Parts: sequence; C-alpha cells; structure tokens
Amino acid sequence: NIKILIGYFGDETEITLPSDITEIADNAFNLCYRLTNITIPDGVISIGREAFSGCSGLMRITIPNSVTNIRELALAYCSSLTSVILSNGLTEIGDEMFNGCSSLTSITIPNGITSIGSGAFKGSGLTSITIPNSVTSIGSWAFAYCSSLRTVTIPNGVTGIESSTFYGCSSLTSITLPNGVTSIGDDA
Repeated sequence: NIKILIGYFGDETEITLPSDITEIADNAFNLCYRLTNITIPDGVISIGREAFSGCSGLMRITIPNSVTNIRELALAYCSSLTSVILSNGLTEIGDEMFNGCSSLTSITIPNGITSIGSGAFKGSGLTSITIPNSVTSIGSWAFAYCSSLRTVTIPNGVTGIESSTFYGCSSLTSITLPNGVTSIGDDA
C-alpha cells in the first residue's frame, strides 16, 4: 500500500506525518507559511515538486535516509529555514531545491550526492560550502546570488563550471578549483 499525502492547507505550526506515508506529493505543503516544523517518518521514499515551497515559517527539516528522490523546488523560498539534514540515500540535489532559503547559512552535503542542480542554492544565506568528492556535476546558477558566500571548495571530479554558477556572489573571497576543470562558463 502506497499512501500519498496531497493538498494540505491546515493552520498547524507543527506536523508529524503518519508512519505509513511513503510519498509526499507535488505541492503537498506549498505555501503553508505558518508551518515551522515537520517530522517526516522513515519510510518516505519520495518528496514531490514544490512539496514545501513557500513555507516561510519552516525552520528545520530532517529528510530521513529512506528518501531517495526529492523533486525540484521542494524546499524553495523557505526563508526561515536554518537547519537541514539530508538523506544519505540521495544522489542529487535537485534544481532550485533551496532557492531563496535566505536563512540557510550552512549545510552538510552527504557523500553519495553526484550532482547539484541548476539554481539549487540560488539566493540562499550560505557563508561557505564544501562539496563532497562524490559530486561530479554542478548546474548553472547553483550558487548565484549567495551574497554571504565567502569560500567554496570544488571537488576533483568536477570538470566544468557552468554559466552563472557563482553570479552575484559579492562576498566570495576564496574558491578552490581542481586541476581537472577544463571549462568555465559565462558569468561563472
């Protein structure tokens, strides 16, 4: 039995999902601005597009290790988000996943992540980022407009920096590029 949670529009500030949920559907909690904390049970395997997008009050979220797929914009525009623990089961950080998460100053990207999508951290509050050696691909605009970002270390497996990857990072003072980088895109 697969249980799917869709279309939640409640006024609660904290939610604990039932233990038999396996999928959180597209837009399930989209724009639930009063939501501050949600407990996702182990057993959830997929989080849909824009599932928590616009939850401006959401402060922390733990993605259990059972989650292997998070679609684009899942946590975008969660402007109060300060703490994220990502699943070790993930292989990618999707397009615009943390776009506009202006209070997110740090995050640990698990080993096993192989790609960081376009605009993944665009406009976030990151101050530094160490990308694990498992990452081989970083999308365009991935860290654009991260105005507090000061230091970046790119792993050896990355061979190209896409266009606008660090566009508008006005505080960037140090970036470590591996010897294998063979291309750097426009406005990178």
